[in-house]
Amino acid sequence: MIVTIILIFLCLYIIFLTFKSCQKNEFKMFWYNLGKYTLGPIFRFYYPYKVINKPVVPEDGPVIFCCNHINFMDQFLTVLEVKRPIHYLAKNEYFLNRKVRWFFKGTGCIPVNREIHDENAKEKAREVLEKGLALGIFPEGTRNKTKKVLLPFKHGAVSLASKSNATIIPVGITGTYKFRTKDLKVNFGTPYKIESTDLEKENQKLTETILSLIKEAKK
Repeated sequence: MIVTIILIFLCLYIIFLTFKSCQKNEFKMFWYNLGKYTLGPIFRFYYPYKVINKPVVPEDGPVIFCCNHINFMDQFLTVLEVKRPIHYLAKNEYFLNRKVRWFFKGTGCIPVNREIHDENAKEKAREVLEKGLALGIFPEGTRNKTKKVLLPFKHGAVSLASKSNATIIPVGITGTYKFRTKDLKVNFGTPYKIESTDLEKENQKLTETILSLIKEAKK
């Protein structure tokens, strides 16, 4: 009986947090918040990752989280550690799959057709930033399945940051996603803004910053 009452109160509390969080952002991402408060604790138990240099993320204003990409679950590390909802760009194939597209739509992800220069995805990303919200991008454009530390970065992140005056928050992820892992780390870098119109230079700066965060996390 006591266990039942505790579970009921826990469920009500989770629902309360979900709706409260939904009211704080314009996209009202119910599934995003529900998943964060229900599956988050399970994820943390299964993958007890370590957080390094967790920054104080601005409560408002456009920000872009730029992370290296080693696993499908990389975005969960930032989602769980940041109070603001993050709208991640995700490959279009997820939205064509009936089994999972409801999840990606409900969590505010933006579909990207990686076979073309997807102007529609760029426009939706700009809309997120124009509303002063948070965007998540993997500058490598795909998961890194090679032995290289990083794949060459696309220019999308720095281009969007330059045009929207958004703050870039670099993130370095290292380790493996194994049960009760001991080496999984997420390293947040110092937030900064684009300082020049030379996107090649800014893209190199972002690459070197994330590379530095990865090396720091591996120490």
